[in-house]
Amino acid sequence: MSQESYILQVKDLVTSFSTEQGTMCAVNGVSFDLRAGQILGIVGESGCGKSVTSLSVMRLLPQPHGRIEAGQILFKGRDLVSMTLEEIHELRGNRISMIFQEPMTALNPVHKVGKQIGEVLRIHGKTSTAQETQKQVLELLSKVGIPSPEQRFHEYPHQLSGGMRQRVMIAMAIACKPDILIADEPTTALDVTIQAQILELLKTLQNESDTAIVFITHDLGVIAEMCDTVLVMYAGNVVETASVEQLFSKPRHPYTQGLLNLVPRLDRPRKQKLSVIPGMVPDLHELPAGCRFQNRCDWCQPACQSVEPMLEQVVSAHWVRCVRWRDIIKTQSITNGNP
Repeated sequence: MSQESYILQVKDLVTSFSTEQGTMCAVNGVSFDLRAGQILGIVGESGCGKSVTSLSVMRLLPQPHGRIEAGQILFKGRDLVSMTLEEIHELRGNRISMIFQEPMTALNPVHKVGKQIGEVLRIHGKTSTAQETQKQVLELLSKVGIPSPEQRFHEYPHQLSGGMRQRVMIAMAIACKPDILIADEPTTALDVTIQAQILELLKTLQNESDTAIVFITHDLGVIAEMCDTVLVMYAGNVVETASVEQLFSKPRHPYTQGLLNLVPRLDRPRKQKLSVIPGMVPDLHELPAGCRFQNRCDWCQPACQSVEPMLEQVVSAHWVRCVRWRDIIKTQSITNGNP
């Protein structure tokens, strides 16, 4: 596929933070491509680098401690890493938008929701008068399924339910009809009924506008329902990437297999204990030599403790970071007569 067909390309992204213990690399060589209309899921445990990846794309890393050390973030061929703040401000909220995990902290508590949505339209020059702004805001509130939009327009965030606050965040994110929407765990704090409604809303908006979505979550059920392609992250690394069908039918990395085993299944015996992944995620200040998953892996071999595996393609569009699969690939290559 030609590079021109991708709306977003992240290449070898490295993001670090300065801490009292020294420099901590939170994202280490992350790469992915995104097409218009595609939904890409990023999944992994807390602290794996999912949100830092999204904040890097948005150029919203906390300053002065967070910084992009290396790599490229190409939006329609333009590198966001090298852009000036003025150029980023023109794109952020306009061409690339983000739905944050907790709307109560993302929304301003002292401004009415109508004013906050309208501000997005005014900043990016989408409206020129107060009447036009109010009309478009009411249309957005109605579009995201908020009842009585005329009343909600004049209310503060604390007067809305959690589900409605998240809908307000979505209205702000889609106000300028962005090309890319980044959703950072947008349903984490919601009950299952509201979660299903929010997911359905995002899917509908994506189908209507052909917006590309980067969906960040720890919930594999949401990944299966929403996404086309999946990145599995662990301790700052991408350990596996594949289509949703390939990932769920033939997971290759032991961490991915462990995550899938954590999901309750109806075909398992009643009252059976859920599986767990033993051990803890390594401290990013004290990463082990070799594979970062070695202390929790049932497949661990001596080479895993000294060799840091690379992402390697096991089948078409399915990549895995694992010493075991590297050896299998080499064996298959020799068997097939390749050098």
